[in-house]
Amino acid sequence: MSSSSTINTIGYPFIELLAVDSTNNYAFDKLQANLAAHGTAYFAQEQKAGKGQRGKTWNAEPGSNIILSVTLDTAFLSIHQQFFLSVTVALAAHDLFSKYAGEETKIKWPNDIYWRDRKAGGILIESSVKTNKAGKAVWNWAVVGLGININQTDFPENLSNPVSLKQITGKEFDPILLAKELCDCLQKRFSELKKGATKKLLEEYNLLLYKMKESVRLKKKNAAFHCVIKGVNANGELMVSGAAQESFVFGEVKWQL
Repeated sequence: MSSSSTINTIGYPFIELLAVDSTNNYAFDKLQANLAAHGTAYFAQEQKAGKGQRGKTWNAEPGSNIILSVTLDTAFLSIHQQFFLSVTVALAAHDLFSKYAGEETKIKWPNDIYWRDRKAGGILIESSVKTNKAGKAVWNWAVVGLGININQTDFPENLSNPVSLKQITGKEFDPILLAKELCDCLQKRFSELKKGATKKLLEEYNLLLYKMKESVRLKKKNAAFHCVIKGVNANGELMVSGAAQESFVFGEVKWQL
């Protein structure tokens, strides 16, 4: 599907699905079939083969959480600006979760949603990049997948630190209504990105960064070390002090919590 000068509002249409393998896969299939536009949102009650970052799986109890993928027109961004979309989506997810869970909600690099030291949500962004006639790579579309724990209270044992909104607040929520509210948050943040407010978005992201200015233990290959988190730069690199390197790309180090 080609980009259009008329950009839809994110979350319209909002399509509810009973069960899919992966909402991101479903959204990509619709894009390839020219059946999705900018802002189309796909919400699933159940995801049988949910995808997380770096090949991991995302497990969620059916009917209890936000399982959402949104198709976004990214033609206005260069291929080198992918991290700014990650920042934008992370801020939108934080906007929603912190509204109900409070100021202890943080963004863990690069784009996980954390409450205290526990993971409340994850984001997976997959891109459609094509080469134009001039041989230049053009970033046409992104499919943004968001998984946020809402009402689930029983998690698989292999997950070390999950938390849900219900566990934090003691209240039951409607995942569909919250998913629609999340689309509104994403629309607000995406509008800022379209207006070129990348500096503002990154500054706000760093203000909300998990363990900002704190000492943490990271591991690179087989070597663990302590360092202080200084922030994240425009390239998406984690900047630190007190380590052999001043910055790390995503996937280069692991957190040792």
